[in-house]
Amino acid sequence: MRFFVPAFFFLVLLTYTAAYDPLDPNGNVTIKWDIMSWTPDGYVAVVTLNNFQMYRHIMSPGWTLGWTWAKKEVIWSMIGAQATEQGDCSKFKGNIPHCCKKIPTVVDLLPGVPYNQQFTNCCKGGVVAAWGQDPTAAVSAFQLSVGLAGTSNKTVKLPKNFTLLGPGPGYTCGPAKVVPSTAFLTPDRRRKTQALMTWNVTCTYSQFLARKNPSCCVSFSSFYNDTITPCPSCACGCQNKNKCVKSDSKILQMKG
Repeated sequence: MRFFVPAFFFLVLLTYTAAYDPLDPNGNVTIKWDIMSWTPDGYVAVVTLNNFQMYRHIMSPGWTLGWTWAKKEVIWSMIGAQATEQGDCSKFKGNIPHCCKKIPTVVDLLPGVPYNQQFTNCCKGGVVAAWGQDPTAAVSAFQLSVGLAGTSNKTVKLPKNFTLLGPGPGYTCGPAKVVPSTAFLTPDRRRKTQALMTWNVTCTYSQFLARKNPSCCVSFSSFYNDTITPCPSCACGCQNKNKCVKSDSKILQMKG
């Protein structure tokens, strides 16, 4: 006697709605901000993006990093990256800052820029490999000189409200946290130096945030019908609307 299923048996593969990738729950992009020297009105820092995700690359057109200054800081200059907008620098006379915006947006430089604009691990158009594929290529970095800022560990204020596009939405960044200063080895590996101050920002990816609707696959069978079992059609959050299951579709009338 053939067994009939009285209702559709749904196999729904949904992305988890929390702010992490279920395929790589421990993966993240860590933004490290190392202050290397103090200047008369601020500091020079090296900002490093480490892609600690095992499988997710940051593809072309690359990453976009943003934040909100805590005070009235400006970016005097950058090497290895650039702010997408200069903002209103009309109050400055003589030397004009690279960026005066309260909420700057920064992108990587493209390959082939002049040597004097390059910095270590820069200039790849924002493309960053996954840690699981190539750890040596899973990093991007740039240097910036910040003005109208604190000039010591006690007076400097950490930026806030960090955002990361990689290249589209999906990343959520936590607050900046002061961590032990980064140590550096000289090229001859005989001397160790360290940053004057370091803080980290951790950004995690969620496919639920990346898409307005999570994608899912629905099977309308309990494994009896080869036509409708293998999830040939998308049921929600579909990119290709031609493959959506319509309410009047004959596939819904088929027995599984």
